[in-house]
Amino acid sequence: MVLYFYPKDSTPGCTTQALEFTELKDQFDAMGATVVGISRDSVKSHQNFTTKQELQIELVSDADEILCKHFDVIKEKNMYGKKVMGIERSTFLFHNNQLMKSYRKVTAAGHAAQVLDDIHTMSEVE
Repeated sequence: MVLYFYPKDSTPGCTTQALEFTELKDQFDAMGATVVGISRDSVKSHQNFTTKQELQIELVSDADEILCKHFDVIKEKNMYGKKVMGIERSTFLFHNNQLMKSYRKVTAAGHAAQVLDDIHTMSEVE
């Protein structure tokens, strides 16, 4: 399972990341890896984002920040010179309910392919 946390629906970086995971969905599925995107956006926002971008991955609303706090992804950020608390783009890779790898301060572009490569590498070791 791949859980990826992202800051906000319909923003450039988050859209890039979601589209890349969608493009590689069949390959993730073939490796037995379900991809789930998580943000603080509402269910309605996720529905609009999924429809507009034709996403094929599941998005989960964590408006209460329960998962965000559990995975410690809420960090202080600097937005236009103002300090705010927001989601640090992060991904967690699980296998058999065990955390195999965590990625912090992720760059959106190319990240889905990196995670898929890591899954391939891990499967070769087994």
